[in-house]
Amino acid sequence: MTQTRYPIPAEPFRCEIEVKHSRFITTVELTDTPEAALTFISRIKQEFPTASHNCWAYLIGSPGSTDRIGLSDDGEPHGVAGKPMLTTIQHSGVGDIAVVVTRYFGGTKLGKGGMVKAYTQAVKTALEQFETTEKIDWAELSVKVDYPFLANIERVLPEFEAELIEKQFTEQVSLKLKLPAEQITGLCERLTDLSLGKIEFQNLEEPSRAIENKK
Repeated sequence: MTQTRYPIPAEPFRCEIEVKHSRFITTVELTDTPEAALTFISRIKQEFPTASHNCWAYLIGSPGSTDRIGLSDDGEPHGVAGKPMLTTIQHSGVGDIAVVVTRYFGGTKLGKGGMVKAYTQAVKTALEQFETTEKIDWAELSVKVDYPFLANIERVLPEFEAELIEKQFTEQVSLKLKLPAEQITGLCERLTDLSLGKIEFQNLEEPSRAIENKK
Protein backbone atom coordinates (compact mmCIF):
# COMPACT_ATOMS: atom_id res chain seq x y z
CA MET A 1 0.00 0.00 0.00
CA THR A 2 1.28 3.44 -0.95
CA GLN A 3 2.02 5.60 2.06
CA THR A 4 0.42 9.05 2.03
CA ARG A 5 2.73 10.50 4.67
CA TYR A 6 6.28 9.65 5.57
CA PRO A 7 9.59 11.15 6.74
CA ILE A 8 11.77 12.96 4.21
CA PRO A 9 15.00 14.97 4.54
CA ALA A 10 14.31 18.36 6.10
CA GLU A 11 17.15 20.16 4.35
CA PRO A 12 20.43 19.43 2.57
CA PHE A 13 22.89 17.73 4.89
CA ARG A 14 26.57 16.83 4.73
CA CYS A 15 28.96 14.91 6.94
CA GLU A 16 32.31 13.19 6.58
CA ILE A 17 34.08 10.09 7.83
CA GLU A 18 37.62 8.84 7.29
CA VAL A 19 38.52 5.22 6.63
CA LYS A 20 42.22 4.33 6.32
CA HIS A 21 43.06 7.86 5.21
CA SER A 22 40.34 7.97 2.54
CA ARG A 23 37.77 10.72 2.99
CA PHE A 24 34.11 9.84 2.47
CA ILE A 25 31.92 12.96 2.22
CA THR A 26 28.20 12.20 2.30
CA THR A 27 25.69 14.70 0.95
CA VAL A 28 21.95 14.14 1.39
CA GLU A 29 19.10 16.03 -0.23
CA LEU A 30 15.33 15.84 -0.62
CA THR A 31 14.44 14.86 -4.21
CA ASP A 32 10.89 13.95 -5.19
CA THR A 33 11.50 13.06 -8.85
CA PRO A 34 14.27 11.12 -10.63
CA GLU A 35 15.07 14.29 -12.57
CA ALA A 36 15.58 16.23 -9.34
CA ALA A 37 17.82 13.46 -8.03
CA LEU A 38 20.00 13.48 -11.15
CA THR A 39 20.26 17.27 -11.05
CA PHE A 40 21.41 17.07 -7.43
CA ILE A 41 23.96 14.38 -8.28
CA SER A 42 25.32 16.45 -11.17
CA ARG A 43 25.68 19.46 -8.89
CA ILE A 44 27.69 17.49 -6.34
CA LYS A 45 29.97 16.12 -9.06
CA GLN A 46 30.63 19.68 -10.20
CA GLU A 47 31.35 20.69 -6.61
CA PHE A 48 33.92 17.91 -6.18
CA PRO A 49 35.46 17.53 -9.67
CA THR A 50 38.81 16.27 -8.34
CA ALA A 51 37.34 13.53 -6.15
CA SER A 52 38.33 9.94 -6.83
CA HIS A 53 34.67 8.96 -7.02
CA ASN A 54 31.21 10.45 -6.57
CA CYS A 55 29.04 7.41 -5.93
CA TRP A 56 25.31 7.83 -5.54
CA ALA A 57 21.91 6.34 -4.90
CA TYR A 58 18.39 7.70 -4.79
CA LEU A 59 14.92 6.55 -3.83
CA ILE A 60 11.81 8.40 -4.96
CA GLY A 61 8.54 7.81 -3.12
CA SER A 62 7.74 6.31 0.24
CA PRO A 63 10.36 4.54 2.41
CA GLY A 64 11.51 1.23 0.98
CA SER A 65 10.20 1.98 -2.53
CA THR A 66 11.73 -0.03 -5.36
CA ASP A 67 10.04 1.36 -8.48
CA ARG A 68 11.88 4.69 -8.82
CA ILE A 69 15.44 4.12 -7.71
CA GLY A 70 18.91 4.71 -9.10
CA LEU A 71 22.51 3.97 -8.17
CA SER A 72 26.06 4.24 -9.45
CA ASP A 73 29.49 2.99 -8.39
CA ASP A 74 31.09 5.82 -10.41
CA GLY A 75 34.19 3.83 -11.25
CA GLU A 76 34.51 1.88 -8.02
CA PRO A 77 34.43 -1.93 -8.40
CA HIS A 78 30.95 -3.13 -9.32
CA GLY A 79 28.59 -3.47 -6.38
CA VAL A 80 30.77 -1.97 -3.65
CA ALA A 81 29.22 1.52 -3.47
CA GLY A 82 25.91 2.22 -5.18
CA LYS A 83 24.19 -0.99 -4.14
CA PRO A 84 25.05 -0.84 -0.42
CA MET A 85 24.18 2.88 -0.41
CA LEU A 86 20.76 2.15 -1.95
CA THR A 87 20.13 -0.73 0.42
CA THR A 88 20.92 1.52 3.36
CA ILE A 89 18.49 4.26 2.35
CA GLN A 90 15.81 1.68 1.51
CA HIS A 91 15.97 0.49 5.11
CA SER A 92 16.20 3.98 6.62
CA GLY A 93 12.48 4.67 6.94
CA VAL A 94 12.96 7.86 4.88
CA GLY A 95 11.51 8.59 1.43
CA ASP A 96 12.29 11.00 -1.43
CA ILE A 97 15.99 10.89 -0.69
CA ALA A 98 19.17 11.11 -2.76
CA VAL A 99 22.67 10.51 -1.43
CA VAL A 100 26.10 11.13 -2.94
CA VAL A 101 29.22 9.80 -1.25
CA THR A 102 32.30 11.61 -2.48
CA ARG A 103 35.56 9.71 -1.97
CA TYR A 104 39.06 11.09 -1.90
CA PHE A 105 41.42 8.12 -2.02
CA GLY A 106 43.93 8.17 0.82
CA GLY A 107 46.48 5.75 -0.58
CA THR A 108 45.43 2.59 1.24
CA LYS A 109 43.28 0.06 -0.62
CA LEU A 110 40.25 -1.14 1.31
CA GLY A 111 39.38 -4.26 -0.66
CA LYS A 112 35.83 -4.94 -1.85
CA GLY A 113 34.54 -5.85 1.58
CA GLY A 114 36.14 -2.80 3.11
CA MET A 115 34.64 -0.52 0.49
CA VAL A 116 31.15 -1.93 0.99
CA LYS A 117 31.52 -1.34 4.71
CA ALA A 118 32.90 2.18 4.21
CA TYR A 119 30.17 3.35 1.81
CA THR A 120 27.50 1.81 4.01
CA GLN A 121 28.90 3.53 7.09
CA ALA A 122 29.18 6.85 5.26
CA VAL A 123 25.45 6.80 4.51
CA LYS A 124 24.48 5.46 7.94
CA THR A 125 26.43 8.25 9.62
CA ALA A 126 24.41 10.83 7.70
CA LEU A 127 21.12 9.07 8.40
CA GLU A 128 21.85 9.13 12.11
CA GLN A 129 22.37 12.90 12.09
CA PHE A 130 20.14 14.70 9.62
CA GLU A 131 16.71 16.05 10.53
CA THR A 132 13.50 14.98 8.85
CA THR A 133 10.20 16.59 8.00
CA GLU A 134 6.97 14.85 7.12
CA LYS A 135 5.44 14.75 3.66
CA ILE A 136 1.65 14.70 3.73
CA ASP A 137 -0.95 14.32 0.98
CA TRP A 138 -3.49 17.04 1.75
CA ALA A 139 -7.04 17.07 0.44
CA GLU A 140 -9.99 19.45 0.67
CA LEU A 141 -13.50 18.37 1.54
CA SER A 142 -16.68 20.45 1.42
CA VAL A 143 -19.72 19.47 3.44
CA LYS A 144 -23.27 20.75 3.97
CA VAL A 145 -25.10 20.01 7.18
CA ASP A 146 -28.04 21.27 9.23
CA TYR A 147 -27.32 23.81 11.97
CA PRO A 148 -28.06 21.55 14.98
CA PHE A 149 -25.12 19.31 14.08
CA LEU A 150 -22.52 22.05 13.65
CA ALA A 151 -21.11 22.15 17.17
CA ASN A 152 -20.51 18.41 17.34
CA ILE A 153 -18.91 18.39 13.92
CA GLU A 154 -16.49 21.19 14.77
CA ARG A 155 -15.60 19.42 18.02
CA VAL A 156 -14.34 16.26 16.29
CA LEU A 157 -12.32 17.90 13.51
CA PRO A 158 -9.03 17.94 15.47
CA GLU A 159 -9.25 14.17 15.92
CA PHE A 160 -8.77 13.85 12.16
CA GLU A 161 -6.23 16.69 11.79
CA ALA A 162 -8.89 18.61 9.85
CA GLU A 163 -8.71 22.39 9.59
CA LEU A 164 -11.80 24.49 8.98
CA ILE A 165 -10.81 26.94 6.26
CA GLU A 166 -14.22 28.32 5.28
CA LYS A 167 -17.72 28.49 6.78
CA GLN A 168 -20.89 29.83 5.12
CA PHE A 169 -24.38 30.14 6.56
CA THR A 170 -27.39 29.76 4.26
CA GLU A 171 -30.26 27.31 4.63
CA GLN A 172 -27.61 24.90 5.83
CA VAL A 173 -24.06 25.35 7.06
CA SER A 174 -21.41 24.87 4.37
CA LEU A 175 -17.94 23.94 5.60
CA LYS A 176 -14.71 23.67 3.66
CA LEU A 177 -12.13 21.46 5.32
CA LYS A 178 -8.47 20.70 4.74
CA LEU A 179 -7.10 17.42 6.07
CA PRO A 180 -4.62 14.62 5.34
CA ALA A 181 -5.96 12.40 2.56
CA GLU A 182 -5.57 9.33 4.75
CA GLN A 183 -8.07 10.79 7.22
CA ILE A 184 -10.91 11.41 4.76
CA THR A 185 -12.64 8.05 5.06
CA GLY A 186 -12.60 8.11 8.86
CA LEU A 187 -13.85 11.68 9.05
CA CYS A 188 -16.68 11.10 6.59
CA GLU A 189 -17.83 8.07 8.55
CA ARG A 190 -17.69 9.99 11.82
CA LEU A 191 -19.57 13.00 10.44
CA THR A 192 -22.20 10.76 8.93
CA ASP A 193 -22.81 9.21 12.33
CA LEU A 194 -22.88 12.56 14.13
CA SER A 195 -25.39 14.02 11.69
CA LEU A 196 -27.56 10.89 11.59
CA GLY A 197 -26.79 10.64 7.91
CA LYS A 198 -28.07 14.16 7.21
CA ILE A 199 -24.85 15.49 5.68
CA GLU A 200 -23.74 16.12 2.12
CA PHE A 201 -20.14 15.67 1.00
CA GLN A 202 -19.02 17.46 -2.14
CA ASN A 203 -16.08 18.93 -3.98
CA LEU A 204 -13.54 16.35 -2.87
CA GLU A 205 -10.34 17.52 -4.50
CA GLU A 206 -7.31 15.52 -5.51
CA PRO A 207 -4.69 15.29 -2.77
CA SER A 208 -1.91 17.86 -2.92
CA ARG A 209 1.61 17.40 -1.66
CA ALA A 210 2.65 19.41 1.36
CA ILE A 211 5.41 19.27 3.89
CA GLU A 212 5.22 19.85 7.60
CA ASN A 213 8.16 20.06 9.95
CA LYS A 214 8.77 17.08 12.14
CA LYS A 215 11.85 16.76 14.27
